[in-house]
Amino acid sequence: VQLQASGGGLVQPGGSLRLSCAVLGLTLDDYALGWFRQAPGKEREGVLCISSSDDVVYYTDSVKGRFTISRDNAKNTFYLQMNSLKPEDTAVYYCAADPGCDISWSMYDYWGQGTQVTVSS
Repeated sequence: VQLQASGGGLVQPGGSLRLSCAVLGLTLDDYALGWFRQAPGKEREGVLCISSSDDVVYYTDSVKGRFTISRDNAKNTFYLQMNSLKPEDTAVYYCAADPGCDISWSMYDYWGQGTQVTVSS
């Protein structure tokens, strides 16, 4: 199983980025798909998750209204659309897959490598 995250970069405050996570070795529609992030000196935190039935769970209140998650099962890829980015969103972002959504990153079976998102002017 492989999860490949991409799409990170440097963006100015107020800008947008879309992260992608391409998945190999799993049937995507059987899994919950999550995004986590880890800022320097901080613990990894859950951002949001989409269940196998497409229910979305937000784990970080600060991203509500700005971040959305979606999946394309035909492409075996899921996405994190990030709008109105703020400096405090700066972190390494990780994608993950598991049979169910869970706020705890340690519960996820499968992980991608991180992709750096830096929000700065």
